[in-house]
Amino acid sequence: MLLFDSLETGPLMVNCYIVGDSETKQAAVVDPGGHVGAIRSALDTLGLTCKYIINTHAHFDHVGGNGELKKATDAKILIHKAEAAWLGELTEHARMFGVHVENSPPADGNLEEGQIIKLGKGDDGITLKVHHTPGHSPGSVCLVVEGQKKIMVGDLVFAGSIGRTDLPGGDFDTLIDSVKSKIFTYADDTKLYSGHGPVTSIGREKRSNPFLTGKYRG
Repeated sequence: MLLFDSLETGPLMVNCYIVGDSETKQAAVVDPGGHVGAIRSALDTLGLTCKYIINTHAHFDHVGGNGELKKATDAKILIHKAEAAWLGELTEHARMFGVHVENSPPADGNLEEGQIIKLGKGDDGITLKVHHTPGHSPGSVCLVVEGQKKIMVGDLVFAGSIGRTDLPGGDFDTLIDSVKSKIFTYADDTKLYSGHGPVTSIGREKRSNPFLTGKYRG
């Protein structure tokens, strides 16, 4: 059975998600921005052990807790190869925003389009499917919790908005294509769990997000 939780973490209050399998107690922590003590408390409350630290992208606000969480759990850090090198540059990037963040340990593995990440055993476990969705950044990914109508979309799309495309490697047209070709292919009642802000749904964003209806051109 799926165990799913979220909490706001780090200097920019990023939504960190915990995805776990109730039988084996294996879990993935997605985008630990900071406040690692709170993340560990949430894992303990759920009775879960962190197996993977998954970064939807390498912006400092999403990965600031990588090092502390890895030290505490020995979980494997996974990120798209296009941004793996950025993990060693977090302190420099964060300084430009007036924030101090420790550099992350290097990634233990790369994320690729269509990759499957398993938590638990056999068909009864939890399956995360990776979609490479550049636009906000070149290595941004989304994670589909298969069979659960849940997608963790990082900073690709928000309730009523989209991720910034004015940062290095960002591109408006690429982002819009990522949303429409990789995310809007799922059912309208699929919930979207963004890196910031409230939960939304595919149907809602199709109908009312001005960036995705064509009402606003960026």
